[in-house]
Amino acid sequence: MKKVILVFFLFSCALYANPYGKCVGCHGAKGEKVALGKSKIIKDMTKEEIRSAMTGYRNSTYGGEMKGLMVSQSKKLTDYDIDFIANKIGK
Repeated sequence: MKKVILVFFLFSCALYANPYGKCVGCHGAKGEKVALGKSKIIKDMTKEEIRSAMTGYRNSTYGGEMKGLMVSQSKKLTDYDIDFIANKIGK
């Protein structure tokens, strides 16, 4: 029984994990940092600007100096993840 509960708990954590969680290290908890001294401050971007940028990174069609890093970070993001991040951080 304990194993079943543990598996359910781990599955639930993975399922409902915060997609923005891996962004916090560079962009800050509220998108307030200039990531690696080079990015825009994403909390100042609109939700649509964030969606557009993240989708572009994921598709390798958007980006400047940090494109290589962001493409690799965004490849696994779903449309749901991108919407979650845009709604959490964007104006």
